[in-house]
Formats: sequence, C-alpha cells, structure tokens
Amino acid sequence: MKDFRNLQVWHKAHEVALATYRTTAAFPKEEIYGLTSQMRRAAVSVAANICEGCGRRGSGDFHRFLQTAMGSASELEYHVLLARDLGYLAPREYDDLNLRVTETKRILASLIVRVGAERTR
Repeated sequence: MKDFRNLQVWHKAHEVALATYRTTAAFPKEEIYGLTSQMRRAAVSVAANICEGCGRRGSGDFHRFLQTAMGSASELEYHVLLARDLGYLAPREYDDLNLRVTETKRILASLIVRVGAERTR
C-alpha cells in the first residue's frame, strides 16, 4: 500500500481537479448538469483512481487503476476542447487547463509503464 500524497502525478491530478472546478464555475448555469458536471467528475476521477490504486495491495490492481485514471484524463482532455469550441473557455483558460491535463497524462503514462514493468518481474 502506497501513500498517494507521495506521488507527483497525484499532486498534478489534484491541481487539475481544482483548476477544473475554478474554471467551470463560470460556465453557463444551464450546463450545471451537463458539461460542468462531466468535466468535474472526470477531473476528480483522475486523482481518485490514483488514490484508490494506492490503497490496493498488488501492483496489478495499482496498474489497472492508473489505466482508469488515464481514461478519465483523456475524457477530460476532450471536455476541455469541447468547452473551448462552445465558447465557454477563453483561449488562455483553454491553454492553461489543457497544458495541466496533458502534463498529468504524460506523468501518468510514465508511471503506468514503470508499474507495468514491475508487474512482469
């Protein structure tokens, strides 16, 4: 069992979740049960799956939860693009949030490879 607070990728994912909440607060109210909710759930899911994987005993479980976190990060990446194209995000907001998501995915991908290699030993 690992402490998720010791993982750089969790810190990045947590920052993405916070940034997503701040950014979506300005979305139109009619999106509260639509895109706002979808983005927030996907962002929280990235960090939460990292945490849940850390709480499991085996590296196989940890690996699977990391892959689920990657799926949620990819989903969020699309939602951010959609929000920009709908005019809910200014170019600067889009660039900032997209960069955070992309960076989180990069670090997560590296961890997935590392944990996967540990599993096969």
